[in-house]
Amino acid sequence: MLTMKALTESSGEDFILTRRFSKLWPLGLLILLVSGCSSAAKRAPIDPNNGIWDKYFVNPLSMTLDWFASHLGGQYGLSILIVTIIIRCLILPLTLKQYKSSKRMQELQPELKKLKEKYKDDAKKQQEETMKLFQKHGVNPLAGCFPLVIQMPILIALYNAIMRNHHIAEHSFLWMQLGMPDHYYILPLIAAATTFVQQKMMASQTTAQMQSLMFIFPVLIFVMSMNFASALPLYWIYSNLFTIVQSYFIYGGPKKRGVETK
Repeated sequence: MLTMKALTESSGEDFILTRRFSKLWPLGLLILLVSGCSSAAKRAPIDPNNGIWDKYFVNPLSMTLDWFASHLGGQYGLSILIVTIIIRCLILPLTLKQYKSSKRMQELQPELKKLKEKYKDDAKKQQEETMKLFQKHGVNPLAGCFPLVIQMPILIALYNAIMRNHHIAEHSFLWMQLGMPDHYYILPLIAAATTFVQQKMMASQTTAQMQSLMFIFPVLIFVMSMNFASALPLYWIYSNLFTIVQSYFIYGGPKKRGVETK
């Protein structure tokens, strides 16, 4: 069992890195899952009788996509937009909880640094004092991770519903065939650009070491979007735009982020 002692061993700067990395690992995990499973997933039809995953997660979302498309003249591009917004709004309370937990941890960083410096030669005492500090302020170091754990299956199920719904692959939206890559590379460019802006919105919340990921993720997104069916980068664009707007209201504009950083 994970004890508070184990949690407090990485106090101070380690907690900062862990907290800030938690803002980036969902995208990294999604990239790994998509890279490893995309080819198999998009060929496998959705079978409600094929286990809990398809029955309770993927199939309901796929049916929802079909329902909205049937009321929008078969426009699956708009259906993906609506379902993405609904899903992101439903998990918004979890996002806010994650933000509040991260903010409380951020507020404790000065005191954590003082404890680490004061008891740098006594690790046991440092752990005890750190635990007392967390208990005093009612902070759980892992609280910011729990909402992420809940969100990821939902977002991955939505990805599966989009990629494995054969109706989507048969339809077009604007200039693109949703079941084929965008050979004009317009979607990959927009997906990469919105990914970069999304990471840029969080620039004040990341360490210098993590800044390089702001450039790595957009490149990965661009390369994958060049090869994947257009429906997936379209979903990424919608999701990125939602996150950008969400981050603006949660973290505020540049002025507010500058004040918080100071």
